[in-house]
Amino acid sequence: MLAHFHDYAAHRPEEQAVATQFTDFLQSAPEVFERSHLVGHFTGSAWLVSADGERILLTHHRKLERWLQLGGHADGDADLARVALREAEEESGLTDLVVEPSPFDLDCHWIPERSSEPGHWHYDVRYVVRATGSEVFAVSEESLALAWKSIRDIAEDVEADESLRRMAKKWLARGVI
Repeated sequence: MLAHFHDYAAHRPEEQAVATQFTDFLQSAPEVFERSHLVGHFTGSAWLVSADGERILLTHHRKLERWLQLGGHADGDADLARVALREAEEESGLTDLVVEPSPFDLDCHWIPERSSEPGHWHYDVRYVVRATGSEVFAVSEESLALAWKSIRDIAEDVEADESLRRMAKKWLARGVI
C-alpha cells in the first residue's frame, strides 16, 4: 500500500496532504487493517461504474442513512483493491466486475459512535470498479436501496455527499467513458 500512496501523491500533487496522512496512518500500527484498531482502520470502497461509464451504483446506506459508494471494512486484508471488489460484489449481487489496481480516491472520515462501537476514523481507499456484464443488482441487508445515478448529475448536485461530488468530478476529468 505504501507504494500506492506514493504513486497517488506523485500523480495528484494537489492531494499530497491526504496521501501523506494515509501513509502516516499505514505506518502507525500493524493493526490498521483490523476493525479492532479503535482509533481507526482502513476500508476499501468501489466507485462502481456502469459499462458505458456514465453512471455509478450507489447505496442508500442502512446505518448511515446516506447515499454513498459501496464498500466496507478490510477485516485484516491489506489488499484494498480486493476488498473494494469483494464489497461491490457482496453489496450489489453483480458479477463480472473488474477493479483497477491503483487507488482512485482517498478519503478519511469520522464514523460517529453507535451502540457499543466508539467513534473512529475510516481511512477509505476508493477504487474504480467496472460493471462488464449485467447491471441488474440485488439489494443486500446493508442497504436501504441501490440505484444507478448519473455521474454528471452527482458532480453538479450541491446536496450530494462532498466526496461523491469530488469523485464524480475526477471521473469526468479523466475523459474516459
